[in-house]
This record gives sequence, structure tokens and C-alpha cells, in this order.
Amino acid sequence: MSGSGSRDGFGSPPWEPAEPVPELEDTQVLPGLGATGQRGPSGPGRPAGPGGPAGPGGSPGLGRRPGTEPAAGQARPPAGTFRPPAADGTRLGDGAGTRPGDGTRPGDGTTPGDGAGPGDGAGQQRGRKPSHRRPRKRRSFWRELPVLIVVALVLALVIKTYAIQAFYIPSASMENTLEIGDRVLVNKLVYHFRDIHRGDIIVFDGDGSWDPGPSGNPSLLSRFWSDLEGIVGVSHDSNIYIKRVIGLPGDHVACCNAKGQVTVNGVPLNETSYLYPGNVPSTLRFNITVPPGRLWVMGDHRFVSDDSRGHMGDPGGGTIPESAVLGRAFVIIWPPSQWGFLNIPATFEQPQLNASAAAAGGSSAALAAALDNGTPLR
Repeated sequence: MSGSGSRDGFGSPPWEPAEPVPELEDTQVLPGLGATGQRGPSGPGRPAGPGGPAGPGGSPGLGRRPGTEPAAGQARPPAGTFRPPAADGTRLGDGAGTRPGDGTRPGDGTTPGDGAGPGDGAGQQRGRKPSHRRPRKRRSFWRELPVLIVVALVLALVIKTYAIQAFYIPSASMENTLEIGDRVLVNKLVYHFRDIHRGDIIVFDGDGSWDPGPSGNPSLLSRFWSDLEGIVGVSHDSNIYIKRVIGLPGDHVACCNAKGQVTVNGVPLNETSYLYPGNVPSTLRFNITVPPGRLWVMGDHRFVSDDSRGHMGDPGGGTIPESAVLGRAFVIIWPPSQWGFLNIPATFEQPQLNASAAAAGGSSAALAAALDNGTPLR
């Protein structure tokens, strides 16, 4: 046909030749999305590439957005360079957080499976679950109670063994100063810091002095039970005594003078303040010098008290060893009507008691007592 620009019998088209399609090597490959230059299965005559449906992890229809193809005659940017956004404001690779095959379109700004669109305003980081801190449970009082009881028992046993112990008064030997059923506290530390004084009310163990030695060692359970009884002052050990100290080591104790009084180092004692009403100082006569390291003790209810006077035939002549003393009773804690401190009667504070002992060449304990009371030696 004439005028058609035919070539070899055919007409030539009136447009310029199209730019050849670039090879796949010039296209940019995005991780997880395959080659950006590939079209989906709808592309004409193109086989499915590695990022297509047939490739591993392919996504259908992953190709170029419309309007991102370079115009005719325009040079294609090299692979790996920044591609300017298209006219609609999108850019190749928007929505790179999507995963192929998850059903979302690239560039829509959604995270797979979160069900929220871009800019949802939640103010939370994507993929982070809100933290739900469990409220701290309070320990039950009934669960802690056994622990508290055990701790209290251990502390009480330590205090009872080394510091202060309660004792129950089972007899009338110290009436009216101490009555049956009273409970007293005994200081076990006091004699580590000072000597025993005349007039002190002491608690001591009579084993080996007034009473025969123990027949055998008690079992662990019986000792534990005895310790528990001692915590509250209900122990009824028959070998434990409570008496008043009358004579110290080296003292000369005698009964009685012409007035029926007990004398210590020739000095009469005025005992009316603590003797049981109607009692005389003693119905038994005695005259003894207290051996070193031993004590002469008597009860305040002289008619019923089993004290040094009743053991004059025993080793020591009725005296007890200082080492057997457990401590000094210093206060009545029960019953409330009997509450009060157990002070030393004034008759034992007579300076002549210590002066006479020092002049007679008494023991070191008597000399120390004289110095303690401030009595000058002659």
C-alpha cells in the first residue's frame, strides 16, 4: 500500500521503536519478595520467578505498581539505587514488614494478623503484648504462725538457759515472802558480775549436796519437756530449792544468843521483817563456820522449812556449794497482787557483819563483800 512506509511489503508503524525490556539481572531483588521486576501470574508470557507463586514463599501479583515504569527514552536507574516515589505517594517496597503469602498487600502498612491499619493511634509498639503484672499475694497468717511459734520458743529457750528464768513456788518454806503458787524471775547473769550477798534469795540445785545424785541421765524428750515447763515457770523439779542466804564462806553462823536471835560473826540479825508471823528464828541449835566456796541458807518460814539446819549431818555440814546456785530471785511476776521486787533486808546491811568477818580472818569472799559495802578494814 502506498504511503504507508511499507518495508518488504509491509507498512512500518508511525511510532518509534520501543525500548528493549531489561534483563532480569538488572532488576533489584528485595529479601522475601523476590525480584521487583517480575510480574505475577497475570503477566503476559512470563514464567513465574523465584518470588512468584511457584517459588518458595512467593506472593501472587507481586510486581511493579502502575506508574513506576520508566517512560520511553528514560534511562533506568542502576540496581540497588533509591527509587523516587510514584505520583500516588507510594514507593516500591512500602510495607516491607509484610510476609509473602500472608494475604496482605505490600505497602498497605498493616502487620499480618494484627487487624489494625496504619496510624491506628494505639501508641503501642507493634507486636508487643500489653504486660499484665500479677498482684503479689500476701502470705497467709496461718502459714506464718508455725514459724513465729518456733522462733519464739527458740528465743525463750536461749533466754531461759543463759539469762532469766521463771520459777514456780511449790511449798510454804519461804512464806510470807513467797507464797505457794507465786512465780518469780531468777537472774542467772548477776553472779557473773558480783558476788553473792547475805540476804539474797537464791535458787539452787540440791543434787550432790542435800539430795543424792541423779539415778541416770534423763531422755532427750524429758529434758525438752522440762525446758518447756521452765519457760513458763511450771517446773516441779524436787531437786530445785529457793532459800535466803544467811552465811557466806568464812562466816561464823550460830543460834542462838540470849535473845533467841541468829548471829553472824557475833552480830545478831533482826529478822522480824521477813520471818513468818509467830515463828522464832530457830528451834534447832547450831554453831558452824561456813567452809570456803559454800553457803549457809535458811527459809523464811522456819517452822516448815527444810534448809541447812536439817542437813547438818550431810557432807558440808548443811551448807551448799556456790557452784550449785542457779541465780538470784529478784521479782515476783505472778499473781499481780503479789507483784514486787525482792530486796535485801536492812539487817544484812549492818557494817559490823563485814567488819567482824574481816577481823576474824574470813575468806576472800567475805573480804570482797566488806570492800563492796565500803566498810573499812581494821
